[in-house]
Amino acid sequence: MNWWKRLTAIILGDASKFSLTTRFSIAAAFALIQIILIWLTVLFLRWLQKRVEVLVKKHVPSLTIKKLRILETSQILDTCYFIIKIFRYVLIFVQLFLIIPLIFSLFAPTQDLAATLFGYILTPLKQIALGFIQYIPNLISIIIFLVIAKYVIRSLKFFATRIERGKLVLPGFYPDWAQPTFNILRVLIYTFTVAIIYPYLPGSHSRIFQAVSVFVGVIFSLGSSSAINNLVAGVVLTYMRPFKLGDRIQLQNVTGFVVEKSPVIIRLRTHKNEYVTFPNSMVLTSSIINYHTSTEEQGLIIYAEITFGYSTPWETIHRLLIDAALKTTHVLREPAPFVLQTALDDFYAHYQINAYIQEINRIPAIYSELFANIQCCFREEGLDMTAAHFRINLPPEAQRAPAGL
Repeated sequence: MNWWKRLTAIILGDASKFSLTTRFSIAAAFALIQIILIWLTVLFLRWLQKRVEVLVKKHVPSLTIKKLRILETSQILDTCYFIIKIFRYVLIFVQLFLIIPLIFSLFAPTQDLAATLFGYILTPLKQIALGFIQYIPNLISIIIFLVIAKYVIRSLKFFATRIERGKLVLPGFYPDWAQPTFNILRVLIYTFTVAIIYPYLPGSHSRIFQAVSVFVGVIFSLGSSSAINNLVAGVVLTYMRPFKLGDRIQLQNVTGFVVEKSPVIIRLRTHKNEYVTFPNSMVLTSSIINYHTSTEEQGLIIYAEITFGYSTPWETIHRLLIDAALKTTHVLREPAPFVLQTALDDFYAHYQINAYIQEINRIPAIYSELFANIQCCFREEGLDMTAAHFRINLPPEAQRAPAGL
């Protein structure tokens, strides 16, 4: 005997003994009871909704995790309203699920209709429940793999943090490699974990699931070739160590400070507060000048070049240029500035003043002050820095071509 027949036998006894009028009266009473229950359910859930609204506004202004606001109060209320709405539908469905077989069992023509109608609902639910029970061993295996992966990643993060802070030193392994290496290993562990748990997923052996996986893989490979190139270039740049965050570098005629290093792009901030972005694939194939590396040794050499006629002794030019450099703020006294003669032209010589500095953040201001000091020193010496220009003016008869040519 089915469950609804047992239920009706307990509640109604032998319904065939009742007259037709009595059966209709009992059915009407059940229907009225069901309407009253639905009405009471709606009233109760409305009261519950108002109560939840008051409690949320009073005790849960917003959902915040480590100063990061995840959900606003209105979003939390919308979620609560949605849950209450689903709960209302479930309660009404359960009530109907119990009352309709009782009404149908009162009449002979509809006694088997309840079994047919609810079989459409119970059969899929039964299959889902049995499938879930059978899937429990695979689910436990997936949970075990995920827990192992979680603690392996947590252990790697612990060692990466200690290496990055200098508390753990590995020969030949730089501290700035710790975080990128951890990120690479984390991605590899995630990929390996997904590959392990893939056979344990429900439907993983079906052709539809495999076709979808192949389709997603093809779309990813076709649409992310440039992104993958930038990612690979970012990994190579990390271990090449051509620069670090905060370094002043020159990249493709752009000079600025490295303010961001991501797996895909490098961002520079120029002295004019302009932000220039380069993809890592372009950075990898470009020449890079790092000014910060020089300051870690003796210092960075700044230089300026002037030209001056041969009538002025070169010793005087050297002295004036060195005096101008020493008067410049942030120019180091040791190592001392020096002058190079870089070329000898027809009418003047090329002189280059070289000076050491450590404050690479102030390079434009240092250059400006150096140029000003050079002008001041030459003016105080009474020397005019204007370069002479020469042109030979031939007489008209000399400009005529010789006869016979």
